[in-house]
Amino acid sequence: MEFSLFFLLDFPFFLGTKHKSLALSLFLLMVVFSGTDAAVFTLYNKCSDMVWPGIQPGAGKPQLMNGGFPLKPGETVTINAPAGWSGRFWGRRGCSFDLSGKGACITGDCGGLLQCAGAGGTPPATLAEFTLDSPLDFYDVSLVDGYNVPVSVSPSGGSGACQTVKCISDLNRQCPGGLEVKRNGTTVACKSACLAFDKPEYCCTGAYGTPQTCKPTVYSKAFKLACPMAYSYAYDDPTSTFTCKNANYSIRFC
Repeated sequence: MEFSLFFLLDFPFFLGTKHKSLALSLFLLMVVFSGTDAAVFTLYNKCSDMVWPGIQPGAGKPQLMNGGFPLKPGETVTINAPAGWSGRFWGRRGCSFDLSGKGACITGDCGGLLQCAGAGGTPPATLAEFTLDSPLDFYDVSLVDGYNVPVSVSPSGGSGACQTVKCISDLNRQCPGGLEVKRNGTTVACKSACLAFDKPEYCCTGAYGTPQTCKPTVYSKAFKLACPMAYSYAYDDPTSTFTCKNANYSIRFC
């Protein structure tokens, strides 16, 4: 806001002393209608190694932090999101970038750039997804694109059925056979069955494109067993979508 309440109240020649109460009322209306941030996201790296968070906004929504940045072990970064924002966060691991911000990540890469700038992460990657003010906040942790790092989402200061959603099991250590992504003999990520096998029954496409026809598989059940609150496949809505109102959110890696 370009001018303050103090300007209005300290210049009686502008409004007249008797109109100071009117100035106060106008100021309060301006505050109400000037727009406020919908939520504050606090990203926390509890891993023992570096994580490079990626951020992809929903269609038509503004970019936050230009889509990516480094986050040292134990470090936190706070991000303000505007009203109506939607999008997803994920953790990239094993990244290396030059001074121009070009490079690559072992998991979650977004086109070889430090700042994803609208690009999504290459699966497999654990996602934290949000749709704010619709009219509630909807949020989830998703394994639909696979898994690469433990993630939890904790709301604070909100109202309603707010609760922490998490996938903190190390699925890389218990990844079903055929889904492993290995590097130097070590599993660094776990693919979804859709990504690994590209079949309609795993991807919920074609004849399997409805909640009635696309059912849990042995692979999605393994994900669900490890992380009961996370999306394990595309139509896993009843046990995986959570709501809150007017909350801030902590997103923790590991």
